[in-house]
Amino acid sequence: MSTYVELPIEQIHLDKNNPRIATYLSLHNPDDITSDVMALLLGATSTTCEALRESIKENGGIIHPIVVNKDSNGQYVVIEGNTRLQIYKDFLKTGVSGDWSTIRAIIYDNLEENDIHSIRLQAHLVGPREWDSYAKAKYLDYLNNTMGMPMAIIIAYCGGSSKAYEIRNMIAAFNDMETYYRPLCDDESAFDVRKFQGFVELQKKNIIDSLTIHGYNKSDFARWIIDERISVLADVRRLPDILHSKKATQVFLKENSTEAKKILAVEEITSDKLKDVPYELLAKELSKRVLDMTIQEIHYLRDDVDYTNKLNSLQEVYDTIEEFVLKEIQES
Repeated sequence: MSTYVELPIEQIHLDKNNPRIATYLSLHNPDDITSDVMALLLGATSTTCEALRESIKENGGIIHPIVVNKDSNGQYVVIEGNTRLQIYKDFLKTGVSGDWSTIRAIIYDNLEENDIHSIRLQAHLVGPREWDSYAKAKYLDYLNNTMGMPMAIIIAYCGGSSKAYEIRNMIAAFNDMETYYRPLCDDESAFDVRKFQGFVELQKKNIIDSLTIHGYNKSDFARWIIDERISVLADVRRLPDILHSKKATQVFLKENSTEAKKILAVEEITSDKLKDVPYELLAKELSKRVLDMTIQEIHYLRDDVDYTNKLNSLQEVYDTIEEFVLKEIQES
């Protein structure tokens, strides 16, 4: 049963079990976390929440009520809406014009743990206030592997069988990221949750099979992520093509996936595909590519033995045009 009220904010406790701060909690005593620290962890004072801050200030309050559980000890604990509550606390503390002493809330009485998880899942995994992908995966893993919630129930909470594949992939990706990527990070600040999507892509069978066939593993993949070998996370999908090409693999391991894809593009071009392209178009494209060269690449052409073939090909074009085209035109 729930009730809808304006609840005094001093009676409400922030949810220190929020999955977005679980990593921090694992490293610190929860009793030492202040509301200021909680605000930072939830992003309530970051630029990402600025639009929400301005909307609340402009409207004189929130549109969507926060959700609160009145536990067996009589304490009101936020289930959903920590950031909005913290904004109210900030406004009250800094003297922002308006009444920020109470907040619109839906109160449940002594909810069962599964009911609390259900509300969070509906609000943040399939609802209008979604968490980022890593936070979703972290919570799903917590429910499944720590709380022992059956996968069938998690799937049902998240929208049914159509979400089953996505949910299993997210949990597997979270575990791979924690197992292989986190140990390579020097400290917590180096752990970049934005890399999570790369580990989601890693779950595809053709990518895992390609790593295995070519003698690599998930530890190698995590190292590539750390070393920025994978330029953009979408390039994980191209790993089978890159690893299938010996030359593209060499470039990938030395530079990155962007450069490796250039090798693939060249390898996909055959003489048959080029023979009908007018030479003046080929010349214009070559001129454009040369003008777009970076100083670094020019230095590579001059100093790096791995670039000898590229330099020779340019020299050959130059010599051929000068000897057999320009000279003939001048003499005719």
